[in-house]
Amino acid sequence: MSSAHINYSEGLYEEACFESHQAAEKAVKALLNYFHRERRGHSLLYLVSEVSVEVPEDVRRCILELDKHYIPTRYPDVYDEGAPLDYYSREDADRCLECAKRIVEWVKSIVR
Repeated sequence: MSSAHINYSEGLYEEACFESHQAAEKAVKALLNYFHRERRGHSLLYLVSEVSVEVPEDVRRCILELDKHYIPTRYPDVYDEGAPLDYYSREDADRCLECAKRIVEWVKSIVR
């Protein structure tokens, strides 16, 4: 999460969104590991579907939010015109950072 916060403070909101997804992905993969499961891929939605734990509604909303930022934050040709940085705002990054934090906390509450 540190790099997401650093990029946020530098105004690199698309990077903060991507790195928020990465932090959540690592947390969910840690959860899978805790349950002796392994799944490749980057979709938080499908990763979390491999564990038989109830996902709280706020965590599920965050999973869906962050999954939307995995690809468009990084590829310059994903938008018809402009670069990803043109399409991301501070508010987007705020939501992503908060969602990553929520997912990491949820995983920690199970794994502890």
